[in-house]
Amino acid sequence: MSVPLRQQLSVASYLIKQKLKGVKRYPLVLMLEPLFKCNLACAGCGKIDYPDEILNKRLSVEECLAAVDECGAPMVSIPGGEPLIHKEMPQIVEGIIARKKFVYLCTNALLLKKRIDDYKPSPYLTFSIHLDGLKDRHDTSVCQEGVFDIAVDAIKLALGKGFRVNINCTLFQGEDAKEVSEFLDYAMELGVEGITIAPGFSYEHAPNQDVFIKSRDVKDLFRGIFKIGKNRKWKLNHSSLYLDFLAGNQAYDCTPWGNPTRNVFGWQKPCYLLADEGNAATFQELLDSTPWDKYGTVNNPKCANCMAHCGYEATAVEDMLKHPLKGLLVSLRGPKTEGSMVEVQTAQPQPEQKYSALTDIPVRTEL
Repeated sequence: MSVPLRQQLSVASYLIKQKLKGVKRYPLVLMLEPLFKCNLACAGCGKIDYPDEILNKRLSVEECLAAVDECGAPMVSIPGGEPLIHKEMPQIVEGIIARKKFVYLCTNALLLKKRIDDYKPSPYLTFSIHLDGLKDRHDTSVCQEGVFDIAVDAIKLALGKGFRVNINCTLFQGEDAKEVSEFLDYAMELGVEGITIAPGFSYEHAPNQDVFIKSRDVKDLFRGIFKIGKNRKWKLNHSSLYLDFLAGNQAYDCTPWGNPTRNVFGWQKPCYLLADEGNAATFQELLDSTPWDKYGTVNNPKCANCMAHCGYEATAVEDMLKHPLKGLLVSLRGPKTEGSMVEVQTAQPQPEQKYSALTDIPVRTEL
């Protein structure tokens, strides 16, 4: 199991409390995005396609901790942009840990060696380091040579200092099940606690729209990966039913309020991945004013090919609570890799839109 018992029990207790209270919509992970600025310009990222006045904005320590308190989720993921660029990130992380929330500090690791002594090892802190595959694949994904080697050195450094370390892997077009499996083997050899793995979301503003995998290809890819991995001890940081969903064996719609996003614009509607749908001033306003029925694979073409964990992990967890025996059986046997897949209805995709490539983006160091 890739998640420590302390964290499992804390999250389970939170979920049970929500059920006992009869809460219909509750967050599982807060996506706290204190800045969009990054030191990389990845081909599949739509987060840095903003003017300088937006890229230079930051959430303050007070705003970040207020969002943590307001949301109440037991886990906080800090993506970006590159969070380690934020000068007050150590204070933000310290404040979240003081609240006994589990924080995943996401980083491309370019700055980690320089900044690691700003942090102290804690059971509540995990460095979630971005690696999209082995050396050639990852460096191609982030559009810069040498980043893989820097990230691997940072992983070894963080592990050596006693930090929890997770790898965050996003898969794109052209992936091969054998190569992904070799990467997962390598990640286990590094000694990381676990791996978060999911298909990339087709951000409308990403400079390269050809890198994203369509949903049927995602399922075929993951079936191939899981077939190879049947007897390998990969520590995947997901529920068994989310992995079963990736393999085409579960018909889920997303739970966008499960991973709400607070960024420099406010509370982003409806989720971390759709950036042009408006924002709310408070978390409660987000819950009350978002037209949730407009979104999801059935209702919205923008969501048609999405299988990202920030939308579907909460759905899988909810299903696990309702059907624990099903979840246990999948956990014991692993996802099904043969036979028919479940039928999933999707909205008709809109005509492809063209965006200009990102240019003149300064390259600095890390998340």
